[in-house]
Amino acid sequence: MAFNIFRPFGSGEPQRDARGRLIGIDRYQDVLGRNWKRFLLSGLCTLAGFLPFAAGVAYAILSSSVLVLLPAGLLGGAVAGPFLACLYDTILRALRDAPGSWGQNYRKALAQNWRGALLPGALTGLFLAAGAFAGMMLFGLAEVWPSVGTICIYLFSWLLFFAISTLYWPQLVLFEQRNVIRLRNALLFALTYFLPVLGTTVLQLVFWLLMVLFAPWTLLLLLVAAIWFILFETLFLLYDDLEKAFRLEEQIAEQFPDQPVRRD
Repeated sequence: MAFNIFRPFGSGEPQRDARGRLIGIDRYQDVLGRNWKRFLLSGLCTLAGFLPFAAGVAYAILSSSVLVLLPAGLLGGAVAGPFLACLYDTILRALRDAPGSWGQNYRKALAQNWRGALLPGALTGLFLAAGAFAGMMLFGLAEVWPSVGTICIYLFSWLLFFAISTLYWPQLVLFEQRNVIRLRNALLFALTYFLPVLGTTVLQLVFWLLMVLFAPWTLLLLLVAAIWFILFETLFLLYDDLEKAFRLEEQIAEQFPDQPVRRD
C-alpha cells in the first residue's frame, strides 16, 4: 500500500522495489529533493492562472452578487484549468521519473492539455466559487452559526470535490479518454481503494481548512507551497494504487516511447 511510506528505524540500507526504485520515506525524499524547484515553478504558474478567478470571485463575494459569481467562476476556472493540468502533469512526471527539463515538459503539457482542461477547469472554478461564496455566507456573514447538519453537508461536498479532482485530473493529463470514462474510472477506483482515497481527501480538506482559518498569514505560504505541496503529498500516497489500477507507466511507454523513465 502507498500509505506505508516509513522505513523502520535501524533497518539499514534503503529498500528498493522490483524496478530498482527507492521505496517509502526514502522515495519521498528522493522525488521531492530532485523536483521541488519544478513543483515550485509549476505551482507559481498555477497561482498566476488563478488570479482572474480570484479577482472575480472576491468581487462577487464583496458585492454579494451571484450574477457576478457564476461567470467569474466559470470563466476564471476555464483560464486556470490548463495551468492546473500542467501542475498535475509536472508532479506525475516526477513520480514516474520522466526525463526532460521543466520548461520543455511544461510547454509540452500546456500544448497537449489546454483544450481538454477548459471544461473541467470551468466546472472546478464553478464549484470553488460556489463553495467560497457559501462558506462566506454561512460562516463569515451569518448572524447565527449554522447547524451541525449544514456544516457536515458543506464539508462532505468538499470531500467529494477533492476525491473527484484527485482522480480525474491525472487521467486528463495522461490519457486520451472521454469524460464519461474518466468519471467511471474515478468511481471504480474510489470504491476499490476506498480507504486511501478517503485518507487523501481528508488530508486535503484539513490542509485547506487550516489555510483558510489562519488566513491571511497562511496566504504567504502560497508563494512557497503554491498549491503544489498538498497535491504532491496526495499523489505520492496514491501513486502505487494508481499505477496498479491504470498501469500508468506501461501505457505512457506505449503511447510515448520517447519518454523513458529514470531508474535509481
